[in-house]
Amino acid sequence: MTTLKSVILFLSLVLITSCNTKDKNKTETITTKPTTTTPVVTLSKAQKLLNQTILAHGGDLYNTAHYAFSFRGIEYQFKNNGTDYTYIKSYKKKSDSIKDVLKNNVFTRTINNKSVALSDKDIAIGTGAINSVIYFATLPYKLNDKAVNSTYVESLTIKDQNYDAIKVTFNEAGGGQDHDDQFYYWINIDTKKIDYLAYSYNVNDGGVRFRSAYSPRVIDGITFQDYINYEAKVGTPLKDLPVLFEAGQLKELSKIKTENIINLNKN
Repeated sequence: MTTLKSVILFLSLVLITSCNTKDKNKTETITTKPTTTTPVVTLSKAQKLLNQTILAHGGDLYNTAHYAFSFRGIEYQFKNNGTDYTYIKSYKKKSDSIKDVLKNNVFTRTINNKSVALSDKDIAIGTGAINSVIYFATLPYKLNDKAVNSTYVESLTIKDQNYDAIKVTFNEAGGGQDHDDQFYYWINIDTKKIDYLAYSYNVNDGGVRFRSAYSPRVIDGITFQDYINYEAKVGTPLKDLPVLFEAGQLKELSKIKTENIINLNKN
């Protein structure tokens, strides 16, 4: 009996030792999921201000905006669909009805509903003409384009109101025909809207302009403004124009009036 008990005890010890050895020899596999980190985009002070300004003037409503308006007796339309756009300019020349269309940077023209062939020069002129009018009418919408370079300049006071000044230049790629133009925007720190702007250009011997906004109105969520257009001497630094404006040293040239504005998305 003692021998049987000894055998049973011996076998039990062998079994326990065997189990422990197997457990020690097991390899534990730990599966880890790859971690992904979202890159942090740091916006400059200028870009933050421009984003706030775009929001104040209409924000995301610009992305699907479809409006008609008249400017100096000519009818315009713009239709945005995300990054796609269609601009239309309709006018008369003598007895002809002319329609210029700029769709995603492709310019075409019809005269009395018939397509006409255009030279590269005519395409460039037509593109610039329709682009410039709608660019100013929809400010500051296009100021977040990839071709835009923005720099914070300073804070200042114009006519007892505080402003932030932003300088804007454009890359040659995607910056359009007048990519070497330079702009300044003075943003009202309370409303975040553009009350003043200025630009210098090089075509036709160059020029310097300063604009003061008036008659702002919000039409279905988007702000439209008219401007008094002033002239300064060629070469005048844009940064100096507010001081010259307050001193009455700028010459008034014209009024930039956007009239008969209609939201075509409602029709």
